[in-house]
Amino acid sequence: MKKLKSSGLSKEEIIQAYQAILRGRRLDERLWQLTRIGKTSFNISGQGAEVAQVAMALAFEPEKDYFLPYYRDMTACLVWGMTPKDIILGSFGKEDDPSSHGRQMPNHYGSKEHNIVSHSSTVSTQMPLATGVAYAAQLENKDYVALTTTGEGSANQGEVQEAMNFAGVKKLPVIFVVENNDYAISVGSKEQYANKKMSERAAGYGFSGETVDGSDFTETYLAFVKAVKDARAGKGPALIEMMVSRLTSHSADDDHTIYRSKEELDTLKEKDPLLAFEKQLIDEGYMTKEEMQAMDKELKAEINKATDDAEAMLDPTPESLYEQVYAE
Repeated sequence: MKKLKSSGLSKEEIIQAYQAILRGRRLDERLWQLTRIGKTSFNISGQGAEVAQVAMALAFEPEKDYFLPYYRDMTACLVWGMTPKDIILGSFGKEDDPSSHGRQMPNHYGSKEHNIVSHSSTVSTQMPLATGVAYAAQLENKDYVALTTTGEGSANQGEVQEAMNFAGVKKLPVIFVVENNDYAISVGSKEQYANKKMSERAAGYGFSGETVDGSDFTETYLAFVKAVKDARAGKGPALIEMMVSRLTSHSADDDHTIYRSKEELDTLKEKDPLLAFEKQLIDEGYMTKEEMQAMDKELKAEINKATDDAEAMLDPTPESLYEQVYAE
């Protein structure tokens, strides 16, 4: 694992990155709890990908860049500017939910204020949208980059290939990301694609591709720093494949113990990227275990308050059904 010092980030920035990773994990755990006690209806988890998502998001400038996420990207959305309360409002389907005012499914993140573009339940349709956002930047000569993500299963959809092809032809400022967790719901990667690495596909569209270990914060962060720098300089798109873990079932409606062995699941837990990052922080002298425990306590209190505040907000009224659907 690459040393954190070689990331070029300060000690304070690295500690803030850890806080973002831990906040994502604790909020994800809360969303699971809410489904299990019947207060919300659905959840798709990003547990196992938090280190990669924070490293990815930190390479961008959220105040001007655009993010077109997929349903596992809650932690990245938090780095981009959304709050735990924003996320929980969406799960409760409340009127003040910034993603859709309670009209979307949970985990369909969006925030006009933070340049996060909401997506469809039809997987990977955010990819051509991101190409369009990047094309607008090029046509209007504006300095922003579009980031869009998907899983390795949904990366096989036709619109992904169309998006990458057009972006390559026009040399657009867009970064395509495949978060590869080895499973398309219950289908393993060997049944999904024949190429050895998803990043190899980039060559077919005329731009660079790279595969990174998503549990290695520094490796992932530096790959995105370079890709973003090149995109801003007019060098065109990049495809980055992040190898990540999926520690949970596909969704709240799935049971991964049916198709994953106990040995596999035990190994995943032992290799949890959050635990590996914590060990690295301690070993390299950035934090102590006691400091981590204090931060964890503060984050749990923050998420408890966000949950209570969100649950107390108003539901959309039946009369407002057709409002907040199209832009004024």
